[in-house]
Amino acid sequence: MTETILHAETGRATGSSSARRLRREGRIPGVVYGLGMEPTSLSVDRRELRIAVSGSAGLNTILDLTVDGNVYPSIIKDVQRHPVRLNIEHLDFIQVDLNAEIVVTVPVHIQGESKEVNDNNGLIDQIMTEVEISTTPRNIPDEIIVDVTEMTMDSTITVADLSVPAGVALTTDPESAVVTVSIMRTPVLDEEAAAAEAAAAEGEEGEEGTEASEGDAEGGDDSGE
Repeated sequence: MTETILHAETGRATGSSSARRLRREGRIPGVVYGLGMEPTSLSVDRRELRIAVSGSAGLNTILDLTVDGNVYPSIIKDVQRHPVRLNIEHLDFIQVDLNAEIVVTVPVHIQGESKEVNDNNGLIDQIMTEVEISTTPRNIPDEIIVDVTEMTMDSTITVADLSVPAGVALTTDPESAVVTVSIMRTPVLDEEAAAAEAAAAEGEEGEEGTEASEGDAEGGDDSGE
């Protein structure tokens, strides 16, 4: 598990205008809390944060959050992003006990290639990109790998099938599907379906034309009488 130092500054003014000013200065407003401490407003340098979480652990990196000379082992609990630009606008840090279990989410990545699925024109669908786990901070895995090599056309990999390191417990519903297999429609089948639909449409138009002609003919007989 990755650990790194992140410096924070306290004494920031609260409120929307102050937060906007901090962001213009390249800082991100946030708060740290947990383990009985009073929530403390702070801000961190955007570039320093980016470097701190650039490792394989990402947002699950254990941060030695340095605040006014005190160091708080912390992880990022919540991230608020701009709805359009998606850049980080606010952070919640939670102080953690390195020996106590916490609940976090970790990414799920698939690897391998199924010959049977490929030979049968199948498609591997990753339904779940992250799962929730419970473990101690230093034991949080960077990712969970799912090998799809042995998947067949009718197989499904669920949370219960995932392999996790010792000391890690999955808290996501074990019956939830993580990876499934679907059948791709080939261009030939698509063309055949389109041709069948076109033929059916032409048939309906032909029937309507025939009915209209018969109606006109009957109408002409009545007027002749």
